[in-house]
Amino acid sequence: MCRFRNVQNYYIKCGHWETLPSIPCESIHCKFSPEHPSDCVPPQCTRTCNQYHLFPENYTPQIDGLCPACIGDRARRP
Repeated sequence: MCRFRNVQNYYIKCGHWETLPSIPCESIHCKFSPEHPSDCVPPQCTRTCNQYHLFPENYTPQIDGLCPACIGDRARRP
């Protein structure tokens, strides 16, 4: 199964969201993964490996703190 992930951090203290770059699938049995062997080719690949993307897993950690932008704003204030 193709398991690429979207991560979006939620910062509780300021209420802001931060979307991080998508994390690619890490399975050797997914043809879209950077870990998929280059010598795995059809017809064997089509029988043993995932040939399509599924919807990405969404991961949303809730962080008890300020987002990076708010931390930067506070650091710049006199």
